Amino acid sequence: MQERIPRLVIAATQSGSGKTTLVTGILAALRAEGVRVQSYKVGPDYIDPGYHALASGLPAHNLDTWLMSPERLKEIFARTASGADLALIEGVMGLYDGGRKGVSSTAEIAKLLDAPVLLVVDAKSMGASAAAIALGFQRYDPEVKLAGVLLNRLGSDTHEAMIREAMAKIDMPVFGAMRRDDSLKMPERHLGLLPAEENEERDVVTKMGEMAARSVDLAAIRRLASDASPLFLPEDLLLAGRADAAPQQSKVRLAVACDEAFSFYYPESLEVLEAFGAELVFFSPLHDAALPETDGVILGGGFPEMFAEKLTANVSMRRSLSAAAAAGLPIYAECGGYMYLMEKLVDFAGKEHAMTGIVPAAVQMSRKLQMVGYVEAELCRDTILGSRGRKLHGHEFHFSAELPQEGAEASRAFLFTRMRNGARYTAGYAKGAVLGSYLHLHFAGCPEAAKAFVEACRASRERRKPHG
Repeated sequence: MQERIPRLVIAATQSGSGKTTLVTGILAALRAEGVRVQSYKVGPDYIDPGYHALASGLPAHNLDTWLMSPERLKEIFARTASGADLALIEGVMGLYDGGRKGVSSTAEIAKLLDAPVLLVVDAKSMGASAAAIALGFQRYDPEVKLAGVLLNRLGSDTHEAMIREAMAKIDMPVFGAMRRDDSLKMPERHLGLLPAEENEERDVVTKMGEMAARSVDLAAIRRLASDASPLFLPEDLLLAGRADAAPQQSKVRLAVACDEAFSFYYPESLEVLEAFGAELVFFSPLHDAALPETDGVILGGGFPEMFAEKLTANVSMRRSLSAAAAAGLPIYAECGGYMYLMEKLVDFAGKEHAMTGIVPAAVQMSRKLQMVGYVEAELCRDTILGSRGRKLHGHEFHFSAELPQEGAEASRAFLFTRMRNGARYTAGYAKGAVLGSYLHLHFAGCPEAAKAFVEACRASRERRKPHG
């Protein structure tokens, strides 16, 4: 069947061009006009979607052809965009940048969704050369429908006029022109932007919306999105993605860590767990005294290093998690959650902080990025995510590293293969019903792993039932 979904991709020439600020502003400005906008982010990003949600009032979704199949991506896009007046997709890095051979680049997603593209050009310290750059991006891949540009960080009216004249010479429409404004800069930390959950200056989103309303031709953007061709989707694909398509079984309670320290979750990933029978119960390792009544635990990524003292001080929660692990409760942890499972965390200043002690290892923060990129993860043993040999597609992004530990290899969970250079190494920890690593998964791309985890929680509940 064909779906008519007004849609638009906002890409950039490179990282740091200001596309997140622009997209957030456009979302806020359109929302102020009463437009219902569903937003998306290309790539494995947890932070930018948080600002999208603040601006649009709707949860943002990730689009990534490494973490999920192209068919699944199209199904998720069509289903979540249904009912929206416009679907706005923020790209990742530069338009043609992605994983190895361009996997999950903004250009690949734009072609997959047959969506027009606007290119953000950082015009600071640049004149007519901005048009040469735009022309090169347009001609590099004729299959990408580059429809115009958004000029950013202009210095004056004269600067803007100069670049508009150059763009006119190559018949490149200008959909917006923004001045340099340091008040719109969002705070950052080592993983990128400060998460929206921690940013108390929420009025910055309002300011971005006001900027977009002044500087961007919102009506032209809506017309461009509405001109997008109907999107063809096989009917069986849409049916396969429905939550009620999964066999209905008894519910299991799944405790999900969610607070300032642990906030890295894809909304669609959690929905896959719910489709297999998980009832999600959110809790805070920072603020709650103990785990809620549950059949399993998920500890997502985030910034435990920034809240290490508070996590250490919450002794009752650390003991509650340790007791749950000792009782055989399934516990799955990703990146920051994995760090919390360890015996101690050494922060940037070299200070040690006690963690839960579930994993017999320690982790140390570094000012140097330790790993970023796509990986294929093969299970080394039978775990709560499936049997030995199962291969999963995931992503790593961390500034910390495990400290050398004698005997660690005996409990490694995965054999990782870096997709950029083919490097292979064992990683993570798996013992009993505990599994943790630096791997970030999207369960929409590996529903079999989500199903295995929910079934492990269900089996654990049955074992713990009193018999009489």
